[in-house]
Amino acid sequence: MRESRTISDPMKRQSKAVSRSDFFPRLVAMQRFAHARNFAVLKTNNSGLPSRRKLTCILDNFPTDGEIAASSILEAYGPTLLEHLEVSSLPLLWNGREEAQTAETPDFAAFVTRLKSRVLPVCGIALPVRLGSMGNGYTVFAANYLDITSEIIIDLHARSHQMMMDLLVLDERRSAPDEVLSNREIACLQLAGDGLVSDEIAGQLGLSVHTVNAYLASATVKLDSVNRIQAIAKAIRLGYIA
Repeated sequence: MRESRTISDPMKRQSKAVSRSDFFPRLVAMQRFAHARNFAVLKTNNSGLPSRRKLTCILDNFPTDGEIAASSILEAYGPTLLEHLEVSSLPLLWNGREEAQTAETPDFAAFVTRLKSRVLPVCGIALPVRLGSMGNGYTVFAANYLDITSEIIIDLHARSHQMMMDLLVLDERRSAPDEVLSNREIACLQLAGDGLVSDEIAGQLGLSVHTVNAYLASATVKLDSVNRIQAIAKAIRLGYIA
């Protein structure tokens, strides 16, 4: 059993990520923490009926000429990973083909699900992240041998969740319209997010109710949202309001 450790997370000292590659230092730190050899981030398309959803790899460091790739994990376990994601946030473990290729977690064994063994030439752990309608996925770590304590699993799982949230924000920023919110639109959204109705916002900002509603409507359109509530939630995730 290994001693408990803490991860030095380079992403916490950086500015906001501008591309997915900016997440690599963070993932490498997590990989080292688990004493793994490779990592992969899998994400669902999260659209349509559950039967039409699929997992795709959006980040990984598997060698292109290696015996295994992230696609190998999806081919071996993709449907099972999707089914598990619908019902559970507990981690998944699998053993590799060779007897020594095992993934162990002695003090957390009752809380993990074992996948069919001896399928891949590595063992691994998959940590589910369930964000509901915003997106779901996994962070996966693979190695020839893994001995992971409950403390490590809990730490990695928390970091996986935060990273998936940050990836979601990055994707939303990249897909957001070029036209940014004006100061008035931000102010109206902030007050609406604080629970004020249009009359109260108008009173605080010295505007007419009609003008407030116009600002909120234009912000909703710019944020590609279907209503004011969704616009507020998206503005929070994008850092426009608190």
